[in-house]
Amino acid sequence: MYDLIVIGGGPAGLAAAAKARECGLKKILIVERAPQLGGILNQCIHNGFGLTYFKEELTGPEYASRFIDMVEKERVEAGSGKDGIEVRTDTMVLDIAPDKTVHMVSPALGYRAEKTKAVILAMGCRERSRGALSIPGTRPAGVYTAGAAQKYVNIDGYLPGRRVVILGSGDIGLIMARRLTLEGAKVLACVEINEYSSGLNRNIVQCLNDYDIPLYLSHTVTDIRGDRRVEQVVVSKVDEKKNPIPGSEIVFDCDTLLLSVGLIPENELSRDVGIALDPRTKGAYVYENMETSMPGVFACGNVLHVHDLVDFVTQEAQRAAVSAADYVKNGQPEREHVIDVTTAGGVTYTVPQHIALETLSGDVKIFFRVGRVFGKSKIVVKSGEKELESFSKPFMVPGEMQNITVPESLLREAENGLTVEAKEV
Repeated sequence: MYDLIVIGGGPAGLAAAAKARECGLKKILIVERAPQLGGILNQCIHNGFGLTYFKEELTGPEYASRFIDMVEKERVEAGSGKDGIEVRTDTMVLDIAPDKTVHMVSPALGYRAEKTKAVILAMGCRERSRGALSIPGTRPAGVYTAGAAQKYVNIDGYLPGRRVVILGSGDIGLIMARRLTLEGAKVLACVEINEYSSGLNRNIVQCLNDYDIPLYLSHTVTDIRGDRRVEQVVVSKVDEKKNPIPGSEIVFDCDTLLLSVGLIPENELSRDVGIALDPRTKGAYVYENMETSMPGVFACGNVLHVHDLVDFVTQEAQRAAVSAADYVKNGQPEREHVIDVTTAGGVTYTVPQHIALETLSGDVKIFFRVGRVFGKSKIVVKSGEKELESFSKPFMVPGEMQNITVPESLLREAENGLTVEAKEV
């Protein structure tokens, strides 16, 4: 039997496994469906990673290698009987039984059912595709998600197109605008249906403005033209209800359309085993210790909610690992006094959604996003009508995840639950 099985070998899974081993867990298994560890970071060859956690600027593969090295130092071979971290790549998890038996399959070992004392979910997220958008037009070659295009360029060495339009201003799309330009393609426009970008401001500056790539806000793609290959993309302005405005069409002659229209946590496994999911984040409801509604099963990283920075993924994974280690050593705690965290005033969600006073062991960092652009504002934390604390924010946008740290002493005063509310000053 394993002390811990970590499902996912990307940045969250690697950090969780390394931290759990540091916390004293003896037998740990990482299960990764790809042929290698590292997850999405392997194809993110741009820099900008690690500024928060390592206090230095790294590329994605460099950041991943730091944690792969930590795992390798503790790695043991399967069946050796030794304490350490076992790794199974090219392995798909099929199910988690109520007794925490994890069912998995791989070409090398076939079907296996491995028992464990605790599980950490770290499966990451996937891109929203054209099928989820219902874009009208034909179905020619040349329509890619931004992440697929990133893999073609950075891993496989293929240029997906020469004249490119990007729908959506998510961070991967913004970064690919720069990457394709550097590879010799012409990026004609980045088109965003909202009144604001959904990516980090630094990526708008470094990836669009620095390369004179126009950003069309309140616009969307209303037609894709072409027979065997994309030949034209029609872009229209939208009104306040996101409906295209007739007569506002712009036609771009292009051979490629990239979609950067959001990420979805990979929670099919979580849903199948009955873990409660938050419809706002598409990830699990969790307590402050990252435990889900299924005892002994913890979640972290992009499978829980979509992050902007991998540094925060790492910190969240380490919190989950500490909690999983405590669960393995001390068992399931009683939870009689639980604070539900709700939102108001433009805050769209929070993580965690629940705080249990019995397991509370310090201040709690609450992550959240807002649903519109805020200027100078403050985040008010209330219990019922009583204001417990407020935090000043110079500005907030939906594309950037926010966080506040609420002192433990205030949480223990929250008899009527906790509300996180945004107010513009």
